[in-house]
Amino acid sequence: MRIAVIDKSLCKPKHCNKECIRFCPLVRTGIKAIEFNEELNRPVIAENLCTGCGICVKKCPFKAIKIVNLPEELEEEAVHRYGPNAFKLYRLPIPKLGKVVGLIGQNGVGKTTALKILAGRIKPNLGRIDKEPDWKEIIKHFRGSELQPYFEKLANGKIKAILKPQEVDKIPLVLRGKVSDILEYADEKGKLKEIIEKLSLDKILNRSLNQLSGGELQKLAIAIVCLKEADIYLFDEPSSYLDVKERLNVARLITQLCKKEEKYVIVVEHDLAVLDYITDIVHILYGEPGAYGIVSLPRASRTGINVYLSGYLKEENIRIREESIKFNLRPNPPTWKPEDVMISWSSITKQLGDFKLEVEAGEIHRGEVIGILGPNGIGKTTFIKVLAGILQPDTGYVNLRGNVKISYKPQFIYELRRDILVSDFIENVCDVDISSSWFKTNIERPLGLTKLMNRLMSELSGGELQRVAIAACLGKEADIYLLDEPMAYLDIEQRLTVAKLVKRLTEEREVATFLVEHDIVAQDFTSISLMVFTGEPGVHGYAHAPKSLREGMNLFLKEVGITFRRDPDTGRPRANKEGSYLDRYQKEVLHEYYYIG
Repeated sequence: MRIAVIDKSLCKPKHCNKECIRFCPLVRTGIKAIEFNEELNRPVIAENLCTGCGICVKKCPFKAIKIVNLPEELEEEAVHRYGPNAFKLYRLPIPKLGKVVGLIGQNGVGKTTALKILAGRIKPNLGRIDKEPDWKEIIKHFRGSELQPYFEKLANGKIKAILKPQEVDKIPLVLRGKVSDILEYADEKGKLKEIIEKLSLDKILNRSLNQLSGGELQKLAIAIVCLKEADIYLFDEPSSYLDVKERLNVARLITQLCKKEEKYVIVVEHDLAVLDYITDIVHILYGEPGAYGIVSLPRASRTGINVYLSGYLKEENIRIREESIKFNLRPNPPTWKPEDVMISWSSITKQLGDFKLEVEAGEIHRGEVIGILGPNGIGKTTFIKVLAGILQPDTGYVNLRGNVKISYKPQFIYELRRDILVSDFIENVCDVDISSSWFKTNIERPLGLTKLMNRLMSELSGGELQRVAIAACLGKEADIYLLDEPMAYLDIEQRLTVAKLVKRLTEEREVATFLVEHDIVAQDFTSISLMVFTGEPGVHGYAHAPKSLREGMNLFLKEVGITFRRDPDTGRPRANKEGSYLDRYQKEVLHEYYYIG
């Protein structure tokens, strides 16, 4: 079986002389294996005629064409295709009553598509774009599986589904009014007060939607979903924009929704710690992003995540990554010499309106990554801006040793959207030769930027824009790198790639890096030391001096009230269920919240 995919965002027929058509050996013999479709404004490949020679792939100057060979028998499991030479999904995750089912995989392999099909927003066409099947045929397709009775109920309107969308920043474009009015209208269970308390929404009840931050919009969207009466609840990336404590509150709420109310719940999540904490079963989605996606067999959460990290699906006999990912224990901090100090700072204070930040004196060394953890609105970004020289402290000072150069990736990246090519943007910001072997090997290929270089910054998605911003920061020659929430919008694979890249470049270049990030797994993988911010969000923040990873994590997790253990196979941090034996043992006997085997 052969799949042809043409990315319409990359295909630019006005600028390429349609070489993909002119050089096709079958077209030259009169066989219309590929022809231009005026309605779609792009070429269309007839997959039943295509021989898979790959000439069109090589001739396309924009790398817009993919030809993928798949086993013939997989075609029988096709669930949905968006159009000719467009994305195709094989198989579906299986909802389980009273259990939280998690979906894990790269962006662009069909996780959101699977949610929309199960929610009834997309009617599966079984891979056929010429004639849409009726519900009777769809139900027959899933005959003998657990999805058959599910689709029977969905077709007859006996299943009510509600989906928490991925892009919560678009909510103000759809809804109007005050938060309190919207929540009251959504409350079908009479649990308004309970949900407001659990998600700490009391401070924003009188605000209109266009006044809310990304995290507040996320919590509002989750609250609306949890207040609705439904049979299946689907959450697409519920932890985005949220800090660690808020993520755990959301995880507890979703778990309660599933266990106490006996509902179907499916969650797409890129934070491994949250995914592990919240789910009972995991489906791995793999394939070629933008081309096709395959849903794996269900696995227990721990097993599924470990299999994903290993990169090899034994039951399917599929390798989805060249190398496995392991987490190394670093309980003892390295010994630094005085000459290793790159930057130091005294005790600092900074007042911004009603908010006051206090920072303990500290320093960072060559080859050191300092992770920064704390709730939203506690002053992490303010501290980074003080180091970058964007803000001046009210008291205290930052001591830069010698002619130290600083490279800064801001938290909010949407202002980077402009009508400039990605390649030109990176060259202008980095002052680097993007055609050099160093840039291609160390920045472009690991971050998957090759296909983005000829696109406009204004056309990029959130994840694509984030990767370009990271490339612009790390590609610049500097002594100090400041990365503010670089994992936002990225999938698990991309997060681990960025973590490895930051760690490696910091060590090889003998530079220093500050990493502001809410993803505990990414912080554990990357950071050598930690700065923990405590206090009252929006009122007062207190930044502790850098501590070893173990000390810092213990301080931070004690504030949050959760314990982590180590997975014996991969070494990854795993959150203990609240009130479990291990949770109580670590808190009450060992007084350790982290690095426990």
